[in-house]
Amino acid sequence: MTENSTRATGLRSDAMAALRTALPYLSMYRGKTFVVKIGGEAFGSDDAIGRAVLEQIGVLTHLGMRVVVVHGAGPQATTLTEALGGESKIVDGRRVTDETALRAITLSLNGDVATKILANGRSLGLQTVAVSGVAAQTITARRRPPVSVRDGSTVDFGFVGDLAHLDLSLVQTLLDDGFLPVISPLGADANGQVLNMNADGVASALAVALGASKLIYVTGAPGILRNPQDTGSLISETDIAGLEALEKEGAISTGMLPKATSIRAALEGGVERVHVVGFATPDGVLRELFTNEGSGTLVTKGKG
Repeated sequence: MTENSTRATGLRSDAMAALRTALPYLSMYRGKTFVVKIGGEAFGSDDAIGRAVLEQIGVLTHLGMRVVVVHGAGPQATTLTEALGGESKIVDGRRVTDETALRAITLSLNGDVATKILANGRSLGLQTVAVSGVAAQTITARRRPPVSVRDGSTVDFGFVGDLAHLDLSLVQTLLDDGFLPVISPLGADANGQVLNMNADGVASALAVALGASKLIYVTGAPGILRNPQDTGSLISETDIAGLEALEKEGAISTGMLPKATSIRAALEGGVERVHVVGFATPDGVLRELFTNEGSGTLVTKGKG
């Protein structure tokens, strides 16, 4: 047997082993709804990162899963806010949104990031459709009143909305017709005032309302870390009680705070499992879903 034929045989064996591992998951997941929230960091200057994530989502759709994508645009909004002469201010992981910041967020979400996703989706043969949360009254919000934050101070977040109502008519129609809905987390109140929504919270609420089996957060970190400064401290599995313990230890802070809140809300609302996966992890989403070892962090409801 030649070296090339030996190598080919090894590759076939590896492929067959991977398929055997994945088959039980495929039978469980086919026809299920997944909500995937992708952070705006994945759609920065390196187009290959966002494309790789979308390629994995494409695999899920081709395998028979119904997928809804929610995307952020945090870094893009920060850059544009400052370019417009404004100041970016984040408190407890949430953006204070004045008129300048709202303009920047709207342009970044519905312009820069949404268009990148659509363009990459087209090149991958995906039937992607960008949907603003303002469209077809998908997200109705109420303006958040001034609230107390973790340091005890009171903050007026400006044009920031809390979810009042979801109308999933458009999303369901798109899913039923074989499209991949790509949702930007903007809402509007009854008077048409556009409000900035937290993308993690929107993804969580959508997952609950759609009866999703899984909610997947694709982030800059490889998952939930016991030490945020050490990527080697990845926690492969935890539950709601574990999240609360990590918060008390200070391991969950800044941008991970609203994510942890959203994870709890999803699990308590009936979502079976939540995954946190790094967008820079090669094939991270697929490895997390279709292998026993996973690649990020699995969060379950736990006891009680």
